[in-house]
Amino acid sequence: MLVKTFSSAVFGINAEKITIEVNLGQGINYFLVGLPDNAVKESNQRIKAAFTNNGFKFPGKEITVNMAPADIRKEGAVYDLPIAIGILAASEQVNSESLENYLMIGELSLDGMLRPVRGVLPIAIQARNDGFKGILLPEENAAEAAVVSGIEIYPVKGLRQVVSFLNNEESILPISPSFNLDGGLLNSFELDFSDVKGQMNIKRAFEIAAAGGHNIILVGPPGAGKSMLAKRLPTILPPMTEDEALETTKIHSVSGRKRLIKGLMIERPFRKPHHTISDVALVGGGTIPQPGEISLAHNGVLFLDELPEYKRSVLEVMRQPLEDRQVTISRAKFTVDYPASFMLVAAMNPCPCGYHNHPTRKCVCGPGVVQRYLNRISGPLMDRIDLHVEVTPVGHSELISSASNEYSLEIKSRVIKARNIQKIRYSSERIYCNAQMNKKDQELHCEISSEVSEVLKLAMEKMGLSARAYDRIIKVARTIADLDGSEDILSIHIAEAIQFRSLDKKGWAENIS
Repeated sequence: MLVKTFSSAVFGINAEKITIEVNLGQGINYFLVGLPDNAVKESNQRIKAAFTNNGFKFPGKEITVNMAPADIRKEGAVYDLPIAIGILAASEQVNSESLENYLMIGELSLDGMLRPVRGVLPIAIQARNDGFKGILLPEENAAEAAVVSGIEIYPVKGLRQVVSFLNNEESILPISPSFNLDGGLLNSFELDFSDVKGQMNIKRAFEIAAAGGHNIILVGPPGAGKSMLAKRLPTILPPMTEDEALETTKIHSVSGRKRLIKGLMIERPFRKPHHTISDVALVGGGTIPQPGEISLAHNGVLFLDELPEYKRSVLEVMRQPLEDRQVTISRAKFTVDYPASFMLVAAMNPCPCGYHNHPTRKCVCGPGVVQRYLNRISGPLMDRIDLHVEVTPVGHSELISSASNEYSLEIKSRVIKARNIQKIRYSSERIYCNAQMNKKDQELHCEISSEVSEVLKLAMEKMGLSARAYDRIIKVARTIADLDGSEDILSIHIAEAIQFRSLDKKGWAENIS
């Protein structure tokens, strides 16, 4: 008897339907074909034990299981449930009439209970698009799948419950779709910019970065507040749109690194990898390709503290994703794309000891050491960072001051206002903020007068700016104009943008003061 069940395979952040064909024939044997990996091949032993422990009979016949399409590699234990149900249906222990209506996923334990799997959100979207009535899946994955409307989500505990449901012996209530972004409108962070004493120019730089989605680097001595400021950036970022929330959740779903108990991610991710990270862990890849830290930071913030301490190779592989906003991982038989549109926030000391040009402490680094330390970061990477900010130590008078500081919500309201201007501006294009503009968008939306052009010309000649740095200044000036509510980019906007390119000046060490 031939029976078909349906499951799904995840590639990148998308899924594809997998048809599982089970046929019983003469003889006693078990064949599993269709390019399965070791985890799929081992399903035979898990299924046998689950059958025994739940009172089901493993048929003493030749069992052939084909997973189609056969040219796609099947990975993981997600196929345990549909294979098991296919065998039970082929041996007439399960009613096969309704199998075509449901997509099934889940890893079987030896006692027949279902364990959660990863990649449920893209699987649920694919199942809806393919016209399935519902999905049978482990209870722990139900909340994540429930953010997808238009398909019924049936949470199940184990194999016996699935069999009872398909045999119309037990009913399972599908859970209602839960999709709510309202929580992103309020700050749920313990940190706040009101905690930061002084540092008004740096707060202004972060406001500009948040309003335009710009990359930023902080340069200053230890204890000046670089990490403290960076950790508070998510508190002033605008709430995610529906598309951003879905895409971000899909990435974290397929990574399997975070249990999405509440379903949809509504807070922008903040990733802080250690400086010992490998290039594969940062960008993504591996034998079985997985998203790296830059993809896990998609639509959020990637914070690289002590930037010169990262291996040069790690930093260099990040250059292309910063430009293209996606990562392409190629293998012999397939290619996977992961989104990587993130805000890069980097922090570094001005020298190995940390006190070069410090107002009160003496630098102990020898001649040429400072420049060699700074040169660990390549010029092309620095070109891709829009805002360069010097962080100076906060004085005693500012630390003990009782003056009230601006709260994150106040800054956030201005950021949202500027982002709304950009949303209208780019409504017909597939970009969300000024930092994502390409050359064509820039020519269309960033016209400058001859007076402003002259200011830029002088800056390029004096600072030796590259063409990419020139574009960055234009984009930052566009954001500053949006914060001011100005349709035109004025000289004051360009001047403020130029002051945030201090590291472009000839001789980094001489210009960090």
